[in-house]
Amino acid sequence: MAAEEAYDEPDRASMWSVHMIKDFRYYFQHPYARLFVAYLVVLCNFLMFAEDPVSHGITPANVIVVGNIYSFIVDKYPGGAWNVFKVFMWLLAIVVGMILGKFLVHKLFFGRLLRLKMFHRDGGSWFIMFLTTLMSLFIFSNIYNGIILAAGLTYDLQISDVMGLRNSSFMKAAALGTWMGDFVTAWMVTDMMLQDTLYETWARPVRHWWRQGWHRIILFWAVLLSLTGIVVMVITADYIDWDYLNRGFLPTNELSRAFLASFILVMDLLIVMQDWDFPHFMGSLDIKLPGINTTHIRLHIPKCLRKDEWTIHVTGKWFNYGIIMLVIILDLNMWKNQIFYKPFDYGQYVGPDGSIHFVRDITTLQGDLFNRTTLTYDWRANHTDPASNLTYLERDLHMHSKYIGFTLSVKGIAFVPGLMAFVTFGVLIWWYGRFKPNEKDPHADRYVKRKRSKKLRMWQRNATEPKTTLVSLTNVKTLNTPPPPATYDIPDTERENGGLAVLAQNGAAATTEGPVKVQVLSNV
Repeated sequence: MAAEEAYDEPDRASMWSVHMIKDFRYYFQHPYARLFVAYLVVLCNFLMFAEDPVSHGITPANVIVVGNIYSFIVDKYPGGAWNVFKVFMWLLAIVVGMILGKFLVHKLFFGRLLRLKMFHRDGGSWFIMFLTTLMSLFIFSNIYNGIILAAGLTYDLQISDVMGLRNSSFMKAAALGTWMGDFVTAWMVTDMMLQDTLYETWARPVRHWWRQGWHRIILFWAVLLSLTGIVVMVITADYIDWDYLNRGFLPTNELSRAFLASFILVMDLLIVMQDWDFPHFMGSLDIKLPGINTTHIRLHIPKCLRKDEWTIHVTGKWFNYGIIMLVIILDLNMWKNQIFYKPFDYGQYVGPDGSIHFVRDITTLQGDLFNRTTLTYDWRANHTDPASNLTYLERDLHMHSKYIGFTLSVKGIAFVPGLMAFVTFGVLIWWYGRFKPNEKDPHADRYVKRKRSKKLRMWQRNATEPKTTLVSLTNVKTLNTPPPPATYDIPDTERENGGLAVLAQNGAAATTEGPVKVQVLSNV
């Protein structure tokens, strides 16, 4: 029975002795499905940037939380000793955020209370510390506001969500950020899929070429740097006019743009759910980081700064999902803009057909000219700018995106796809979280043993049964005589974990697993 039990164990050294169950997870996390979702997000973000009227606004950009952190660290320094105090405040906020994230949120809440496998030991600790540091900076910025108010400083020095940038400038920076995040994520997914050993049958020639030598490293950096350079030039220089290219084909409105932003959030979440190690992120797949020849980044703290052995260890999984988190923050801000969008807040107005016009010259939005009476289609079409002798409408720019005036309750429906995605996220954790990786099953039930044929099972059973050899006393001396050279017949189905080899000679079978019984018969 020992040999038969050995055959029931999957051969981890040979991919041909096991196979994957073709259930929903097999197709949902298939390399083709993962690549489709990753690159679809890149295209949707480009479409969102082109159709978003906020990206053409020349009014100051207001970004919740991110704007407060930017003003707290970069802008609005009072001068003198207050500058030192402000730097001390945001440095203290960073330290407090990292300590709370590491020990309170990561170890106590996620580790001991919820016992989430993805946060086992130090897994995901930098990811959690990053989020808690953002919240700590936001809270400390409000504490700083209270201190300077008590000290009698001017209101202009208070920290707010106004970043000191125009919406057009901030949205270009956000578009570059989402491009870098989404494309790096998509390119990382491509790299991981081409290093794949889990799905053995897909794109074998391409995967074989990708893993040879320096192919993957050279191609990764060549494609990333060249495409990034093209995208930066196109976005910053306004080289391509989207409204001229599409010519009003299927124009969007604030409701459809809100659904598009929600769809992008769903796709960002799907990228995480399609990971092969989801929901535990404790897999044993040897996937290297993109662009380099290692599976992780490990930094050692200098001995002069610590007493014990301290290292900063970032694996490829959390490096990838840290980038996705930054992209999700920008996408959430974009979704917020579409839900609460009103043309007047961004120096824009609506034409008779519902299309949006935006002011190009910021001087026409200063002083008495910037009010709800002057920022209308009728007023700007019937009044002339003395400097250019043109109507204000002729100086403004027009885009095919529309504003219909949907109520907030109607636009709130766009939150439903995101809510469904979070529910699906929880259901998948509950359903597939039961299969936990361990030493015997490192792929969490992704692999199962192949079924053996009936002929192979019969051969294994016969090979393990003890054999009886009848020997007469007259021939017992021949038992000590070395046998003639044996003929070995090793089946093609021999396994490494079984080690079974059959020795066939003179009709008697000997096996390394089963003992040979010798029964001596007397001929007296």
